[in-house]
Amino acid sequence: MASFPVINMKKLNGEERAATMEKIKDACENWGFFELLNHGISPEFMDTVERLTKEHYRKCMEQRFKEMVVSKGLEAVQSEINDLDWESTFFLRHLPVSNIAEVPDLEDEYRKTMKEFAAQLEKLAEHLLDLLCENLGLERGYLKKVFYGSKGPTFGTKVSNYPPCPQPDLIKGLRAHTDAGGIVLLFQDDKVSGLQLLKDGEWVDVPPKRHSIVINIGDQLEVITNGKYKSVMHRVIAQTDGNRMSLASFYNPGSDAVIYPASALVEREENKDLYPKFVFEDYMKLYAGLKFQSKEPRFEAMKAMENTPNLGPTAIV
Repeated sequence: MASFPVINMKKLNGEERAATMEKIKDACENWGFFELLNHGISPEFMDTVERLTKEHYRKCMEQRFKEMVVSKGLEAVQSEINDLDWESTFFLRHLPVSNIAEVPDLEDEYRKTMKEFAAQLEKLAEHLLDLLCENLGLERGYLKKVFYGSKGPTFGTKVSNYPPCPQPDLIKGLRAHTDAGGIVLLFQDDKVSGLQLLKDGEWVDVPPKRHSIVINIGDQLEVITNGKYKSVMHRVIAQTDGNRMSLASFYNPGSDAVIYPASALVEREENKDLYPKFVFEDYMKLYAGLKFQSKEPRFEAMKAMENTPNLGPTAIV
């Protein structure tokens, strides 16, 4: 199998730009994932983010997680558990309105650092969307505009730790799913692995590389590209030792953004719209209950909704 795509963004500024853009295109079309090096966020700053995230987990979350494990009797499970993830997690919202000031137990330095990290990731996400536009032959800014809605995009970070698990064969760190939104930027632990994606029917490890940002395509980009780019099933395997840190930042459409295949792509391929037209918030309501199932029935349900009049104010008719 071809090796996992790693993109050196420095090469976008020189003679290797065309070859690097081709690598990004191939990754989007055939993997749904790729890893960025030299992405513009300094290694020293990423080290600070990692240190503060791990300190926060040890101080504020580790004991709570251990108590949960004991209370549910998870140390001694005998059979596979399919409705639980072995992760300790909290969520930071950045856009349209930040909640960082309200999240309890965060020290001031950590709040400030995560605010700055989000600002840098937002910039990187928008730069990436423009690179994807270029590869797709869409006008610059097209994807950002589609994501915008009336209040701008939705952007947030899921801060996760995957502690050592006594029964990794019976409990997943995070069950297999595709991501509902637009583009995901992941800063993952470079010492403890666990993230895998499904490619050609096989689970493939996403290699942990120091100071890299892993990118993956969400369901909304699959719809907008009319299936040219695909969101891909992925999961986290729990490990018996080491605590894996994961900061997954989701750059998604605004809640009222209307999502549909880009007409330029549909016309060019002489291919009918393969995907429905819908409001992002409606898709998210559906996704909430079906996250760990395949995406195709979700698209079908949105298609049925699109073709059914009088379903209320957010239905597309």
